[in-house]
Amino acid sequence: MDISGRHEEDGEYLMVAAAVHARIDSARIRSVEGIGFAAAREGPTLEATVALAAEAVGALPTPPDGPIVAEGGEFYEEPAERVGLSFQPDFKYVESIGERETVQAAHHAAYAARDLLR
Repeated sequence: MDISGRHEEDGEYLMVAAAVHARIDSARIRSVEGIGFAAAREGPTLEATVALAAEAVGALPTPPDGPIVAEGGEFYEEPAERVGLSFQPDFKYVESIGERETVQAAHHAAYAARDLLR
C-alpha cells in the first residue's frame, strides 16, 4: 500500500491511499487481484494516515491472505508492531523485491487517483 499527498497544497490536504492486492514471488509481481482506494482531506497525522490506509485495504475486492506491506516512511518510521495494530491480516515493512514492486504499483495508483481528484 502507498499514500500520496501528505503535504499541503494551496492551503489544503488531499491524501489518497491505494492498496494493491497482488500475488508475488521474491522478485516480481505475478498477478494483481485488485486495488482499493481511499481519500481524506485532513492533515497527515499518524492516526489519520493509518485510518486512511486501513480504509483502502478494506476497499479491496477480496481481502488479502498475506501481510499488508508498506515503506517505513508512510507511517513516520513508527515500528511495524505499532502500525500493525490497525490492520488484518498482519502488517510489515518491505523486505523483498516483489514487495517493493507491489508498493511501487500502489504508489503509481495513489498518485494517479490523487491527480484525478484534485
